[in-house]
Amino acid sequence: MFAVIYSFSVHEGMEDRFESAWSALTRFIRAHEGSHGSRLHKAGSRLYIAYAFWPDRETWSRARTVSREEGEKFREAMRDTCAHMETVYELDVRVDLLSGGSQDH
Repeated sequence: MFAVIYSFSVHEGMEDRFESAWSALTRFIRAHEGSHGSRLHKAGSRLYIAYAFWPDRETWSRARTVSREEGEKFREAMRDTCAHMETVYELDVRVDLLSGGSQDH
């Protein structure tokens, strides 16, 4: 398994819109691009951290090149809410003791 950690700095007042766009994009990626899903955490007033799980690095790399109109709509909505977006880490999972959680909070 492969994991990616992202950091998002959201424009003031756009937190709800960001969370909606992130959720829609994550559902799309899980349904159409091979992701195992993702979790979003709020680390500060406008700072979010997310981690996503993938079967492997190759699936993640291919997904980033997939260009579907619906996916691009979600990606653009997310970009519009962020002052800064960054892929912080690309990680090969060595030991996985995380239990499944709710898909929709």
